[in-house]
Formats: sequence, structure tokens, C-alpha cells
Amino acid sequence: MSGYFLDLVAISSALKVLLFPAYYSTDFEVHRNWLAITHSLPINRWYLDATSEWTLDYPPFFAYFEWLLSQVAKYVDPKMLIVQNLNYASEATVYFQRSSIIVMDLIYMLGVHSILAALGVVQSTQKHIAGSMLLLLNVGLIFVDHIHFQYNGFLFGILFLSISAMIKKRYLWSAFAFAVLLNFKHIFLYVAPAFAVYLLKFYCLGEGKFVQNTIKLLAAGLTPFVLSFGPFWQQLPQLMSRLFPFKRGLTHAYWAPNIWALYNAADKVAVSVLGRSRDPDVPSTTSGLVQEVQHIVLPTITPSITFALTVLSMLPILLKLFLTPTREQAKLVFMRAIVLCACSSFMFGWHVHEKAILMCLLPMCLLAVIDHRDAKFAYILAITGYFSLFPLLFDVDLLVPRYSLYMAYVAMMYGQLERVYKTKPSIHILEWIYFYGFIAIPIYEHIISRLLGLHLSLPFMPLLLTSVYCALGVTYFYVRYYLYAMDFQWPPSFGKRRRVTQIKSSVSKRKRKVQ
Repeated sequence: MSGYFLDLVAISSALKVLLFPAYYSTDFEVHRNWLAITHSLPINRWYLDATSEWTLDYPPFFAYFEWLLSQVAKYVDPKMLIVQNLNYASEATVYFQRSSIIVMDLIYMLGVHSILAALGVVQSTQKHIAGSMLLLLNVGLIFVDHIHFQYNGFLFGILFLSISAMIKKRYLWSAFAFAVLLNFKHIFLYVAPAFAVYLLKFYCLGEGKFVQNTIKLLAAGLTPFVLSFGPFWQQLPQLMSRLFPFKRGLTHAYWAPNIWALYNAADKVAVSVLGRSRDPDVPSTTSGLVQEVQHIVLPTITPSITFALTVLSMLPILLKLFLTPTREQAKLVFMRAIVLCACSSFMFGWHVHEKAILMCLLPMCLLAVIDHRDAKFAYILAITGYFSLFPLLFDVDLLVPRYSLYMAYVAMMYGQLERVYKTKPSIHILEWIYFYGFIAIPIYEHIISRLLGLHLSLPFMPLLLTSVYCALGVTYFYVRYYLYAMDFQWPPSFGKRRRVTQIKSSVSKRKRKVQ
């Protein structure tokens, strides 16, 4: 690894250590509880225990990971491993759990280094420096993992290692790594279709050994599932009900900025315009609770509808990937398919969490340093996507860090892309106007609502504004990037084509005259 890469690793780790005393969310207690469950209870009780409301609901490999952590945790503070010690958070416990994320981030750093090399980004070039900075200092991971508290970094490291192996034609290793990833966190099913199509096209069908290669692929892909779920085979129904809890409702308490945020907002506007009254016994989408809700004017959305829309929205890019003739051409199509499959699931999925936007943001950091056209879309999504994570950091002590880290990152991203391509990202004036609109949300949240007392009468309004305004940006990115990835030109340049044709005709006439 080059010197600047290791320097960035050191800077990133130092920043994360400085955040140890920061606010942490209920996810901190979630993972402390999982440490206690896996350490104190027999394995056949892991997915049955309900002492805490934060029950174990990740696949078994993550449960095994928590068990391994607990073997170290018992020497730090054994009290954190008592299941009944709900909301236990001694200083030693906090520092241990924060440190465990930083240690596991070494896998993320390895994944970043590997995928930049696999994509042909030469070390010590400006592209490599920019890609390393965007990923190693990623503000989304800082927000979600090192303040809010989760373990996303090492999972994305495994994803990057899997993609790297795919690009290097190490197909079985890629399938194995991706299957391992799914058994750590099943949300990565979002991008599974892109992997499946690429492997079918270039490994099963592309090497003239369909049956033999398919058997090898199934063996590599299914082995992690056997190792993961094997000990729980008698509890599979219970385990699956934990992994896929469809009773949580269409949207989370804070609406992820997707199509359903706009749908919920449209229903509320329709209720107001039509003068419809809401049944007080029917849960509201702005109740701040995780529960099933009923729309009042618009049709209520079911899980089957969200599944159908998600699958249908993925089909065009998957078809393009399958029809791409060569591996070299398919490399970028595959990366864009990962982004669009993740974004399709984010836009139309059932009970999507706002944190899932990272599955679009991090691969876009890679594409931003590969092609200048992707760079523009990466910047648009960055402005919107990272801002949408602010509601995770609602503690008043985090207001300065969240705004300063966000602005520093997007400024750094703009500067790095300008250095890579020797020109400023081609952001349209209307896009800049949309960006400046983000200034209005903090002004309302921290000044206007307080002066007018709206923070008491309309407590959900800042979240609603953030969700809906960010949803507009994510939807805009999704549509525009999909058209670009499918090679559709928008807006159509009919006039430009006509002028080019006229110029060619004029040149040919002059040639005939000369002859």
C-alpha cells in the first residue's frame, strides 16, 4: 500500500477515536444485547430470546461475529454480557464497542485497496488519491458507524473484495465472498441480482462448461449458507420471521428519502385538500412509531406491490448487463448495475431504512473516479444522500459536527473531482438551485420553528421536510442515472443532431465542388 493510503487510514482512525465520547443511538444497545445473548445463552436460544425489544435479527454469521467479540468483551467488562442488563453502557463498554468497529474497518480498507486495483486505478495517480479519500474518509460511514453506531464498514469491505474477485475473473471466490456477506447482513440481497446475472453470463454460459461451472458455483455459493444456518435448521421459521419482519410497515419512523416518502406526503396533502378526517384509532405515518399504517386517500401499499416494483425496476439494467458482449465492457456496466439495483431496492422496497442509501453512495464513489459522467451523478447523490442521514444525529451536541463534517466532505469531493478531470463537475443551474435549497431546512429547524413555537405543535415537520426534499433529489438521481446507464440521451438533442447533419452535408458539397 502506498504511503498516502496508509496516511489516510491513520487520519480516518484518529478521527474515529475522537468520536468515542459522541452520542450513540439505540443501535449501541442493540449490539450490546447481541453480545450478551450470544455469550450467555445456548445457541438454540439466540433467535428465541426476547428479554430486550432489540432481539437478534441479523443472519447467523453476524451472531457468530458477536459471539467472537464477546470472548474479548468478558475481559473488558463482564457486566455488558448479562442479558438482563438492559441499556448498560459503562465507559469500558462504550470504548470497547467503538474500538471493535475501528478494528473491523481494516477489512474495509483492504476492500478499498483491492477494488481500486481491480478497476485499473493506478496507485499514486490523482484518481487513486481521490478514490481513496472519498472512501476512507467517507462521511456516511462516519455518521452511521462511528457516531450512530453500526458495523457497516467491514461489510462493505467484503462487498468490495467480492466485486474485485469478480472483475479479476475469480468467479468462485467472488460468489463465496458474496454469500458470506449475505450471511452477515441480508440487506445486501439488494445487489444480488447484478452478481447473479454477471456470473450467469460470463461464468456459467461464457466458458463452454455450463453444467460443470454451475455445479461449482452452487457449491461455492451455498457452502456459507450451510455453515451459517446449519445449527439453526430446526428453528428456520423463527429465524426467518426475525430476518424478514413484514409487520413493521411500509416506511420507518423517519421515512427514508424514496418514492414512499413522496407517496406518504402526497397522501397527507390529499387529506388536507379534500378535507378528509383521519380515524384516531388508525396509526399515522407521522406517529414516530414503527408500525403498520393505512393511507387515507391513496391506496395502501402492500409488501407484494413493493416487491413487484423493485424487481421490475431492476430488469432494464440487468438485461443490459446480460447483453453486454465482453468482460471489459461489462466491468463498468456491472458496477452501474450494482448501484441501480441498490437504488431500485431503496426507492421501492418495503420498510427501507435511511441508512441503506450507503449501498448507493459508496459504489458511486468508485464510479466517480472512473468516468467524468458518473462523477457528476455521484456528486448529486452525495449532496442529497449524506444530508438525508442527519436525522440519525439529532442530539444537539452533534449539530456542529454533523454540518461541519458534511460540508467538509462535499467540498473535498468537489475539489478532488476537479483535480481528477481538470474541470469543474458540470452541474446545471437548476441542480445548483436545488442544492442551495438544503440551506432552508436547517434555518427552519433551528430558527424559524423555534421562534414560532412550531417545534411543539409540529414536531415531525423537520423530519418530513428532510425526507421529502431529499426524496426529490434521490428520485432525480435515480431517473437521470438510469437513463445514462442505459445510454439514453436526456434531454434529446434533436437540434444538435440536425446541425451536425447539416454541417456534414455542407462539407460533402464543398468536396464535390473542389473535385
